[in-house]
Amino acid sequence: MKRIFDPIHHFIELSDAEARMLDLPLLQRLRRLRQLGLAYLAFPSAEHSRFSHSLGALAMGTRAFDQLVRHGREFFADAADVAYQRRLLRAALLLHDVGHGPFSHACEAVLGVRHEARTAALLELPDVQAGLAMLEVAGSDVLDLIVGHPQSRYPALRELVSGPNLDADRMDYLQRDAYFTGVASGRFDADQLVASLRLFERDGMIVTGIDARGVVALESFVVARYMMFASVYFHHTTRLFERLLQQALTELWPDPRALDAIEAFVRWDDFRVMDALAELPSEAARALRERIRVYAVVAEFNAEADLRVYERCEAALIERYGRAMVWGDEQSQVMHRLPLGAADGPTVWVGTTGALVDAREASDLIAKLSGKAYWRKLFLRREATDIAGARQLCAEIVARR
Repeated sequence: MKRIFDPIHHFIELSDAEARMLDLPLLQRLRRLRQLGLAYLAFPSAEHSRFSHSLGALAMGTRAFDQLVRHGREFFADAADVAYQRRLLRAALLLHDVGHGPFSHACEAVLGVRHEARTAALLELPDVQAGLAMLEVAGSDVLDLIVGHPQSRYPALRELVSGPNLDADRMDYLQRDAYFTGVASGRFDADQLVASLRLFERDGMIVTGIDARGVVALESFVVARYMMFASVYFHHTTRLFERLLQQALTELWPDPRALDAIEAFVRWDDFRVMDALAELPSEAARALRERIRVYAVVAEFNAEADLRVYERCEAALIERYGRAMVWGDEQSQVMHRLPLGAADGPTVWVGTTGALVDAREASDLIAKLSGKAYWRKLFLRREATDIAGARQLCAEIVARR
């Protein structure tokens, strides 16, 4: 047994087989991938890694699983089934981020391959296969959970690993990101949320949800997601440097296909990228090295339901300053997971007396935060010089909405 101290979950215990898995180069590489990418340029303490997050997700997932078993023993065949699913869940959470490249989403945008798509090849590596054998879990089951395969034999575990609403991944990173950025609004009642987790049967399928006493904790979880997105994940400083990083990575990797081979891909991490940028003379590389803010934010549109005002501001800026000077930023790749749920699907199932209802029926707050919303920012290159004038222009347009 190995004990690792963590500032969020305190002691995290690993079996001997899990500790050996943790020592694999593929997992040690996660120490060199920041969880929040370039957010440290806005929040100086946001230096935590995907390695510590993976351990934290394992800790949260284990607590959640044990709670599901405690209140839903009838959903498991026998003690051997419980033991296997627990090992499987922990293995999947330990490995769920191994497919990430340097600076995560900026890397994916340049290489054109999502991290989940690399997972299958990584799980086939001989040392990973040997590690999974020591854990006595099937690699195919682990892969199904990580990529969220709809035909996974373990739908309750799939929700905890890659589900859109109650996954241990998010339960850890919200707490961890809030801690390391110092953003208090990212915290939620994790203890009560975990204590309320339950398994239900609906239309012949096993689904993960909460009992009615956990609705307030779920609300705190939803608000934390919303606030962290607004204040950290879509922070204007982070976003402008991510744009510059994408430009620099395009120079660094002129042939994205050269990193298709998994052996070549895993040799890259955040540190190697920053070292390589030291040799590039471009504006983007220099801006990243010296924290030069090439762009200034002139207007923000957070959680808008209507894009017409944004579009009028963008058009006015382009007319005055020219297309080359204006950058309209959007964050869309995570919007299907925030706000909670999509308009045509369930959010979280809530078990009430004699009924199983959508959380939007159990909570007015969740209902109001659910559905589609648009997040946009408008930036102007600082060389245009008239930043104050651009902000005033947008403010006048917004005032006329």
